[in-house]
Amino acid sequence: MIFALRRFRRLRGLCTMTEQVPKDSISHEDFPVLPQITTKNRYTSSLSKVQATPEIEKKYVHSVYDAIAPHFSSTRYAKWPKVQTFLNTLPTGSLVLDAGCGNGKYLGLNPNCYFIGCDISAPLINICADKGQEVLVADAVNLPYRTSYSDAAISIAVLHHLSTASRRKEAVAELIRVVKKGGLVLITVWAREQEDKSLITKWTPLSSKYSEEWIGSGSPKTRRSSFSLESIQETEENVSGEVLKDFPFADEKITQEYFVPWHLPYHRVEVSGASANAVEDGLARKDDKKGAVVYDRYYHVFSEGELERLVSGVDGAVVVDKFYDKSNWCIILEKTSS
Repeated sequence: MIFALRRFRRLRGLCTMTEQVPKDSISHEDFPVLPQITTKNRYTSSLSKVQATPEIEKKYVHSVYDAIAPHFSSTRYAKWPKVQTFLNTLPTGSLVLDAGCGNGKYLGLNPNCYFIGCDISAPLINICADKGQEVLVADAVNLPYRTSYSDAAISIAVLHHLSTASRRKEAVAELIRVVKKGGLVLITVWAREQEDKSLITKWTPLSSKYSEEWIGSGSPKTRRSSFSLESIQETEENVSGEVLKDFPFADEKITQEYFVPWHLPYHRVEVSGASANAVEDGLARKDDKKGAVVYDRYYHVFSEGELERLVSGVDGAVVVDKFYDKSNWCIILEKTSS
């Protein structure tokens, strides 16, 4: 619906410049109307070949970003220099896809290129649409674009929210599929090797039981784990001694699955009327000491070399660059087949 209305306005504007066309003479049948995708039906819109979205992603990624979208967007305005460099070196006239565009901060960064974006969060997409950006709601593992559609693509801080290796691989394959032969794809993910190691002590590792129930089989499950997020208390001090010791994955050498907290201040508009339901549903918890509703986001942080191994399993692309930047592993791929 967003695209239809935007195209409608542009066509009307063009007609006004060339000839006067009565408003009533324009029929809605002349314009394609896309089905409206909301947070309720976004999962049923996927193709059958794509496995069902794991419950851990629905609850601790999709629902969380839907809830925190305005606050999240207000904190996401700085552009990474490496991403800027990638986008600014693309040929003039390139069509660039941002898969997992969030609040759209990279859309339109290079004025000589055309940008389209998609994200699983409808509230974030609405924020982009309000800025006039070309966006739609879509799943990273099932992009709604034809093969060889764009000249380049970016996936910034997206893959680490996918809970299985097969889904992460499918997301990479989709990025390669939608770009043209010779097109470039930039992918960035959070690194386990954080520059500020103290940050990791504020994250909550998943227990082995929790991982088995929610992630192991790759299929949605509804039963609750004996591990309760609500039982984890947020503290300012180093929590490794009191909290991390309780989890089999607490060894720094093997831990890659985490819950990372997002603090939504009480004074934020979106807190009113929503926090009680979120706490009741187990999606969030209150922290009166910090004056915030705390949401936990699921992350699979990548170890050194893991991203290269992941993309090596995807046909039709080669690695042209790889680097570590600001606690992220980054890679640039080139599509080699049509």
